[in-house]
Amino acid sequence: MLRNYFKTAWRNLWKNRFYTSINIAGLAIGLAVGLIILLWVNDERSYDRFHSNQEQIFRVIPDVGSGEAKQTWAHVPAPIATYSQQVVPGVKNAVRIADNYRHSFYAYNNNKFRSLKSVYTDPGFFTLFSFRLKEGNLQQPFPDNSSVLITESTAKAIFGTDNPIGKTISADNKTPFTVRGILEDFPSNSTIRADMLFPLSILEQSFTANDYWKSFNENWGDYNYETFLQVEPGTSIAGIEKKLNSLHKEHNKFGTSVYHLRPISSIHLHGLDGRSGNAQMVNIFMGVAILLLLIACINYVNLSTARAMLRAREVSVRKIVGAGKIQLFFQFIAETLILFLIATVLAIALIKILMPLYNTISGKSNEFELMNTSVLSTIGITIAGTLVAASIYPALLLSSFKPILALKGKISNGIGNSAFRKTLVVTQFSFAVMLIISTLIIGKQLNFLRSKELGYDKSHVFFFRMNEVEKHYEAVRSALLQQPGIVEVAAANASLANFGSTTSDTDWDGKPADKDFLVHPVEVDKNFFPVMKMQLVQGKGFTGLPSDTLGLVLNETAVRNAGIQDPIGKSFTLWQTKATIIGVVKDFHYTSLKREIEPAVFYITATPPSLMYVRTNAKDASKAIAATEAAFKRYNGDWPFEYKFLDESFDKLYRADQRTGLLFNIFAVIAILISCLGLFGLATYTTQVKTREIGIRKVLGASVAGVTGMLAKDFVKLVAIAVIIASPLAWYAMNYWLQNFAYRTGIGVWVFLLAGAIAILIALITVSSQAIRAALTNPVKSLKTE
Repeated sequence: MLRNYFKTAWRNLWKNRFYTSINIAGLAIGLAVGLIILLWVNDERSYDRFHSNQEQIFRVIPDVGSGEAKQTWAHVPAPIATYSQQVVPGVKNAVRIADNYRHSFYAYNNNKFRSLKSVYTDPGFFTLFSFRLKEGNLQQPFPDNSSVLITESTAKAIFGTDNPIGKTISADNKTPFTVRGILEDFPSNSTIRADMLFPLSILEQSFTANDYWKSFNENWGDYNYETFLQVEPGTSIAGIEKKLNSLHKEHNKFGTSVYHLRPISSIHLHGLDGRSGNAQMVNIFMGVAILLLLIACINYVNLSTARAMLRAREVSVRKIVGAGKIQLFFQFIAETLILFLIATVLAIALIKILMPLYNTISGKSNEFELMNTSVLSTIGITIAGTLVAASIYPALLLSSFKPILALKGKISNGIGNSAFRKTLVVTQFSFAVMLIISTLIIGKQLNFLRSKELGYDKSHVFFFRMNEVEKHYEAVRSALLQQPGIVEVAAANASLANFGSTTSDTDWDGKPADKDFLVHPVEVDKNFFPVMKMQLVQGKGFTGLPSDTLGLVLNETAVRNAGIQDPIGKSFTLWQTKATIIGVVKDFHYTSLKREIEPAVFYITATPPSLMYVRTNAKDASKAIAATEAAFKRYNGDWPFEYKFLDESFDKLYRADQRTGLLFNIFAVIAILISCLGLFGLATYTTQVKTREIGIRKVLGASVAGVTGMLAKDFVKLVAIAVIIASPLAWYAMNYWLQNFAYRTGIGVWVFLLAGAIAILIALITVSSQAIRAALTNPVKSLKTE
């Protein structure tokens, strides 16, 4: 019986190859793209869930400051981990991780290796987390402060096939470290990543009795350590947070911090403040995948129900000769299964082909392994769900015809009539139009970000860390200004794309006793403001005189948040140093436009800052870079010269959004393509059903344009209705997405008009191709058609 079902189904599908091809193409494309997105969603949701005790691991997050000045940071002071283990009930283990900024490169046998991410961490790293140490002592991974652990890929890059255990790596050609262990490469779905691990105890050596903070584990002022706690099951998280807050108040008199514990599994998808963050985008992509699969399903349902009339007599004859409803139901299910089998094979082939391209666009490194349990489950659930959604209704409809009425050409109207098909077309194009509108708005926002005036000129400026050049800054600057292509040179201690450092150690005349004021302190030289073309709205900048060290320049936000009236000449204390406000610089954006401008204080010292900024002209930028590198090498020898262009650093802030925009462009094209496949099939079916009507109209004098308009107008109306339905839904979704940006574009009416025009034009072109063909057919031939 089953063999007969599939044999008959194959014959019918082969007989109607045109419609079979459209169905397979729509299903294959929808399944392929939908599965790629769902695999990506599954990967995003799997981050940090591979740790055996992940439900017990929490990251400590501080809210620093209060009121408008409150900020949420990713790092906490070092003593939080120490005191948590010693005096906080319920804390089983604590591990700190700190980025290693001390070393720029590592060398072995005169070979230098850069771009290696290295971190400091506690010995309990492998006890708290489920990272595997393949070689080395798990209980004592760092026997001494000259120890280093490296990943397998790092070991291969540095030592090749040699055993690295016991070999020595030189940091910056000065400090030797002995390889004490090899760990497996960090999983791709881990937010904790590194190439090299150094003992955190190294940092303890940098403290002396003369420092304000006498020791590493009493330094409550520096928020430099990402800290994880392993909590005993059943322990009150709120109780731990309360204890940490009391510890901070007891030991740190500067500023206010409120500590929160976040599950490690929430790091990747949620922001520091607990908001949706990446989870919003994952949910959006999940929705896009479902929409694309639904569009593919609607295609199948539409074509199957539309062709019901053409198969009515076939079904009726089968019933008359004894076929039962259940047998006919399984007959049509067999046809769907064959279609899905072919479409699934094609979809898997498409995924194998498209996955590298998708990884490039999305910035991921996923691999499509069909036998992987996660991949198989995702594919199985998706295909099963899509199969059920696409097959049940058409099979029920086709098996429910009444033989006598069908043979007489009178098919019951019910839910299988044209109204239902029209509803599906409207639904299908509503989804597609939503994607088109989303694409236009995302593109508009990205253009807004690229074109918005930042308050300084970032074009043709590159910067680099000077190292030994600092000692000869003025001489090097003078020499560089003589080189072709170099327009100006300045210095600062932070990238203009990200002022990372923050302090609350400030004071000023009239400061309220309960007001915490967080500022970004930035060291600059006297040339910084004019070179970066920043505008001073009050006072003056630095002049290069010794008195500059007693002056400060604040941005407008700092003045406003502090509540200082007529700031020029007023005193302002930064880090226990009392100075005078000599200028106010107009607010400028020094980080992503997703964040509002924050307070900044600019100061100058007797020694130059660490970063040199070089403004070039567009014509001779390469010469400027070569001249700068030569000057750098003159004082730094083998030290690698690494530079970044300021506009590129700024663009990196929006790389994820740019990828999102590109992916939405692709998804919108695919949605329209699948929808148009179905529309093309329906238009072809309509012309077949109305062949005699078209012939009669032409005999009576109807023009080609008139016949074409008659056939196309109904479909265009459906797409227009879809535009009306999709527009408010897309507006709501995109308005929600735009809330991620502190500075954002408006959503104009033209976006919806343009999206509607695009959808209607594409639908019109798709339908007209068949309508014109039918209108040009010889009417005599049409009237002979039964």
